Amino acid sequence: MDPKSPATAAAAAAGTVTAATTTAAAAATAAPPPSPQQQQQHQQQHNPQKQQHHPQQHQQHQQQQQQQQQQQHYHIQQHQHHHHHQQQHQQKQQQQQQQQQQQQQQQVNKNIYLFILFS
Repeated sequence: MDPKSPATAAAAAAGTVTAATTTAAAAATAAPPPSPQQQQQHQQQHNPQKQQHHPQQHQQHQQQQQQQQQQQHYHIQQHQHHHHHQQQHQQKQQQQQQQQQQQQQQQVNKNIYLFILFS
């Protein structure tokens, strides 16, 4: 078999990916250069994952990273807001307790005063 014939190149291309790429280069030098469309079809036939799936994976990975960043950002905001809200709530409770204590103290003072008054 003539190593420069297209049939030999096609037979060798049915092997591994590296064989396909080197044979394609050899065929390109021996035969007239194929059109870009033919070259693309040839690469897609022998290595479809590299051409088609990798960009998708890359996009998915980028999207996941963006989603994670957004989620983290949202979570931090939520957490800060929640924490702030708790502080406000605690302050309110403390104020209410102080008011209740003051009222109770006043009530006790009043009771003592009345008790002394009527004794």
